[in-house]
Amino acid sequence: MAERRDPIESASDGQRDLYDIATWEERTSLDGLSVALYWLLTRSAKAIVLAIALLILLSILGAVGLGTILNPALGLLTVLSVVPALGLAGYVYYSDVTAREPLSLLVATFLLSILTATFAAIVNTELRGFFEPLGFVGLILFFFLIVGPGEETVKLLAVRLYAYNDARFDSVLDGAVYGAIAGLGFAFIENLLYIVQNLQESGMLADLSLGISAFTAGGEIAAIRALAGPGHVVYSAFAGYYLGLAKFNPENRGPIILKGLLIAAVIHATYNSTVGIGSAVIRGLTGIPEFASFVAYVGLFMGIFGLVLFRKLWRYQQTYHEVHDEIDADRSPDLTEFER
Repeated sequence: MAERRDPIESASDGQRDLYDIATWEERTSLDGLSVALYWLLTRSAKAIVLAIALLILLSILGAVGLGTILNPALGLLTVLSVVPALGLAGYVYYSDVTAREPLSLLVATFLLSILTATFAAIVNTELRGFFEPLGFVGLILFFFLIVGPGEETVKLLAVRLYAYNDARFDSVLDGAVYGAIAGLGFAFIENLLYIVQNLQESGMLADLSLGISAFTAGGEIAAIRALAGPGHVVYSAFAGYYLGLAKFNPENRGPIILKGLLIAAVIHATYNSTVGIGSAVIRGLTGIPEFASFVAYVGLFMGIFGLVLFRKLWRYQQTYHEVHDEIDADRSPDLTEFER
């Protein structure tokens, strides 16, 4: 997009001082103060967002109890529950044909996504009650209007707060990588809270480190969450890809980011809305056990959208290699009219 200029600046011969008329740069003390305040406000806004997220996270973990959070058995269950999501995020990471992303940015994105996930936890909890009186229709609306858009937005926020602004975020595909890592962090904290809640409801949380039955009960919910976790990676990898595309197309940044969020949110909400029905249909048609039908449906759903994501990554890889082959191919220089 061509740089837009005021009519005076466009018509000027460049000899006239247009400061504070049609152009502006930092000259006076007031200009300097304005620049400093803007810098402070933009930086402090991020700090305030992170501080609020940290307070929410501490309050959630405080309600669970420090002793519970530090329980080695609970930690092991949570880690096991994100192994499939970690594997999928690793695939997206290694699909990046450009420079490998630094560990510092990956870890920062993972931790930030744990923080920003707390916003979704609060919003989902507070707003679900408004949809419950509508029954099944209300639940579907809740998934499509609140859960899908909200959770995908907070995951993308984790990327936008830090990695997006780093010079090492230097390709469209980097957006998919950091989006996948944000999905992994979200899955980690979500799985932890699901496992804790399940054990609390069964009354086995206090005996987790001692009783085999308690660990088995925790393992069952961990297995279920292990199947749901990769979805978060897939959804946010889609959104992250378009965030990367937006970074290098600033003239259309807003619509591109919204496109990515819409894709991720719709896939996410569709999964939430159909997983129960889809599993029941498979169980009715095949007669296989409930958990097996759940595994089958999740595998089918994630397989379809995982392939769509992988195809998008593959197209970028292929184009990258084609373009670089054209640039790097050995070729003779063109002859001029003075050369034979």
